[in-house]
Amino acid sequence: MNRYWGIAGVLLSMAFVGCATLETPQPETLTSANEGTLADRGWALVWSDEFDGDALDRTKWAPEVSCWGGGNEERQCYVDRPENISIADGHLFLKANPGEWTGPGVHMEHQDYPGEAKTKPYTSGKVRTRDLAFWKFGRVEGRMKLPTGQGAWPAFWMMPQSSVHGGWPLSGEIDIMEAVNLGSDCDDCEGSNVENRASGAIHFGKRPPDNTHISKRRGLNTVAGQTGLPRDQFHTFAVEWAEGRIDWFVDGTRFWTAEADEWFTDAVRKSDDPNAPFNEDFYVMLNFAVGGNWPEGDNETGVDSRNFPSEFVIDYVRVYQCASDVETGRACLLND
Repeated sequence: MNRYWGIAGVLLSMAFVGCATLETPQPETLTSANEGTLADRGWALVWSDEFDGDALDRTKWAPEVSCWGGGNEERQCYVDRPENISIADGHLFLKANPGEWTGPGVHMEHQDYPGEAKTKPYTSGKVRTRDLAFWKFGRVEGRMKLPTGQGAWPAFWMMPQSSVHGGWPLSGEIDIMEAVNLGSDCDDCEGSNVENRASGAIHFGKRPPDNTHISKRRGLNTVAGQTGLPRDQFHTFAVEWAEGRIDWFVDGTRFWTAEADEWFTDAVRKSDDPNAPFNEDFYVMLNFAVGGNWPEGDNETGVDSRNFPSEFVIDYVRVYQCASDVETGRACLLND
């Protein structure tokens, strides 16, 4: 997403940083029969938010407040107000609304924050577990309903808690789910002329403009028990991240794997670990961007203002770690 720029008892104390008392709901059964249950595979739930109650749990999430545009010329200001971030009926709502807003012109980790103010034509919501919860290796999963329309760009992703290897992308980025322009015209969508794809990606390598990434898109399928088109349904997105390997899933089915020989880092301090930069703690983010270089250059191009206001709806986010292999996580991965 950012183009310029982490068991009870002893296991929990090793795996989980920065949060208070932890609830431990039972892992759910995946929809894909060949995976069985997460518990059968050794995954133990160490953190979750089911979005119960009537307000964002700020022991788990911190909203971002900025108008810097994500390095992609995005058109929204992220603001901390109920019109853009709210909890209701067991869901988190990140809402993108038309209307000018002026706010910080640099991102929140920038040394000059808030910097010179910028004005954008939309407001939206972004929440992060940065400094509250972060992990090295695990399964990170969320169930969510994505916004549709030209210019809509929801994301579920991870960034390094401490940029051990240097600034973005030297310390890496893991995109669990991104989707742009769902429902718009699509000339290169397999079997359809309508955009119906989500994607996973990792960013790494050298400093911009020599940064690089690898990614894969996957079409959304109908989910049993839900009505409507696949792009209008709730879907479950996840990564299983272990030493030297990351697997991506949609609705319980693995659709892509990246391995250490496919990534690298031009680290500030030379790393001898071949798994770098994906060998450090990462935190989790959810956001709803409006426009930006990717969506505005794809499908019907630009931003169709008729699609806003709009909302990104999240049912839950859950983090698991491998109970028998916290150090590498590989014991809980699917066999090829």
